[in-house]
Amino acid sequence: MAGNKRKTAFFCQECGYEAAKWMGQCICGAWNSMFEQKVTEDAVDDKRRRGGAASGAAGGKRARAIPLKSVDAAPHKDRIDTGIAEFNRVLGGGLVPGSLTLISGEPGIGKSTLIMQAAANFAARIGKVLYVSGEESEEQIKMRADRICGEMNDDLLVLAETSLDQVEAVVEEEAPGFIIIDSIQTMFMADIDAAPGSISQVRACGNALMRIGKSHNIPVFIVAHVTKSGDLAGPKIVEHLVDCVLSITGERNAELRILRSYKNRFGTTSEIGAFEMAENGLIEIADLSKRFLQGADERAEGAMIGAAYEGTRPLLFEVQALAATTNMNYPRRTSIGFDYGRLNMILAVLERRVGLRLSDQDVYVNVVGGLHPDGTSTDLSVAMAVWSSVKGIVWDKDMMAIGEIGLTGDLRPVQNAEKIVREAVRMGFRQILLPASQADTIREALQGKGAGPDVKITGVRRLTDILHR
Repeated sequence: MAGNKRKTAFFCQECGYEAAKWMGQCICGAWNSMFEQKVTEDAVDDKRRRGGAASGAAGGKRARAIPLKSVDAAPHKDRIDTGIAEFNRVLGGGLVPGSLTLISGEPGIGKSTLIMQAAANFAARIGKVLYVSGEESEEQIKMRADRICGEMNDDLLVLAETSLDQVEAVVEEEAPGFIIIDSIQTMFMADIDAAPGSISQVRACGNALMRIGKSHNIPVFIVAHVTKSGDLAGPKIVEHLVDCVLSITGERNAELRILRSYKNRFGTTSEIGAFEMAENGLIEIADLSKRFLQGADERAEGAMIGAAYEGTRPLLFEVQALAATTNMNYPRRTSIGFDYGRLNMILAVLERRVGLRLSDQDVYVNVVGGLHPDGTSTDLSVAMAVWSSVKGIVWDKDMMAIGEIGLTGDLRPVQNAEKIVREAVRMGFRQILLPASQADTIREALQGKGAGPDVKITGVRRLTDILHR
């Protein structure tokens, strides 16, 4: 490309950091992760400049600042309904015209199924959709679409292509209202001297897709691969470029799929949507708490009901713990769905502040249902589940507990506790344990909302108040 300059740079394979020379240790902490690669510097008048695409300025013209109050934000207020309520929830109410969204997940987890359903809904109700696949042929995409969508109209267009220059030409010709790229690691631009999936290609393709979406006011969906550890594969520049980052997770041998938002410039972060994988695609799960609590009616040793606030919804789930005597010098600590570091902290508090001996016990903790709740509201339920397993007691089946545990054994308040308690009351729980600093306020709020007198709100100041009662 005329006016562009090539240079040699060093990139970190772990985080994508760019350095002028080779480094033994990257700023991210990784050792010997730098590799050399030729990159192309964009010219000042390059058409890929975001400012030129957004403001309509031609290449070579001087950039000018404008008053913020004169900017029209109406396009971002008009959301596009995907036809999938749980999908709309995670996006913040629907697709934003001109937005760039990245979705990632393990192979076979349901990424392509979800976006194909959204594409079919868009084509049936709104307008043209261009589905670009660099990994599958048109026949493979058609077979999946027949299974998921059934009958389709002519507005769902498919293109098996890896050249982004060709994709841009098709966009200019067809003028779609929605673009899907599956996947960004297979795309390349002819003027970049690097292999598809490299840092230079991913960065250039990401910039080009951003320019296409912003200049034509088209929402663009990008599918990305993940590493073995579940992190987004490739350079971190992809996450910084896009407006929204989504991740779909779940166990392959289970039906539940969780769609989570990690970044959203137009909505709430950490929002989740729930789906069930079926033969004909992903089916929405509206009442997720009910799904997680299936089988929890008969309470057993080592079980307790906890809760978390994910995005804009409260979720209730069962926490299970198992403590078994070990003959090893170092007892095992295993956590599924709960932060491993917090588990070790809670076990230390139970041993030092409450007097529960765990030095000769293997401890296993599992959040039933495959959920990985954020925040600290699950601390109290984990501690009570471990106590139940060690002491051989069974908590009442209508009891639920939330609260953050401090190193002194005291309970700290949690965010959105009132909404969590309301959800617990709706689900039929009548004994609710929570930090004492929030108990009075929530009790008065529930009485003002007409909650039944049989609901007992118990404030807990320290772990010993509930475990030694």
